Amino acid sequence: MTARIDHLVTSGTFVLDGGEWDVDNNVWIVGDDTEAIVIDAAHDAAAIEAALGGRTLRAIVCTHAHNDHIDAAPALAAATGAPILLHPDDLPLWLKTHPEHTPDGALTDSQELTVAGTTLTVLHTPGHAPGAVCLYAPELGTVFTGDTLFQGGPGATGRSFSSFPTIIDSIRDRLLTLPGDTKVRTGHGDPTTIGAEAPQLDEWIKRGH
Repeated sequence: MTARIDHLVTSGTFVLDGGEWDVDNNVWIVGDDTEAIVIDAAHDAAAIEAALGGRTLRAIVCTHAHNDHIDAAPALAAATGAPILLHPDDLPLWLKTHPEHTPDGALTDSQELTVAGTTLTVLHTPGHAPGAVCLYAPELGTVFTGDTLFQGGPGATGRSFSSFPTIIDSIRDRLLTLPGDTKVRTGHGDPTTIGAEAPQLDEWIKRGH
């Protein structure tokens, strides 16, 4: 059985640099009827556990360590026994939210994660955060981009730990090289495709999005 993608939206607060914003987050569950991984355990561990429906959780994968993407990770790990995986460049951000609970494992560029017979390749895409990653699943025709790429442009880079030139390089070199029909499943909001976003790169650079 090929892995399927389940989608859950959870709501909470994003906190950084002294500001607070109400946000809705996409939580992605990739797996089959017996096992799964969770991409970004946001806000509501109980809701995510319920969506798993008793499946074995193999890993909690963090696309980056802004609090709204990781706030429910320790509780979900405690409930399921699953390890939390994060790129080590985002550990300083992680510790702002969870100073007493470090991740269980490190994500590295080109690392392959396998669940339900499906491989997801880790792409290190810094810019929105130093340790931001995307997860490319060619068998599913999908890339999970966290807050690196959205419908209409790159993720925000106006706060601590972020860089606009870096995120542009990451998108150009790591994402826009994927097949045009690859579906982009984002950390917030609606999905898009690589083909829909690629022609806009020069415009993003001009406006310093």
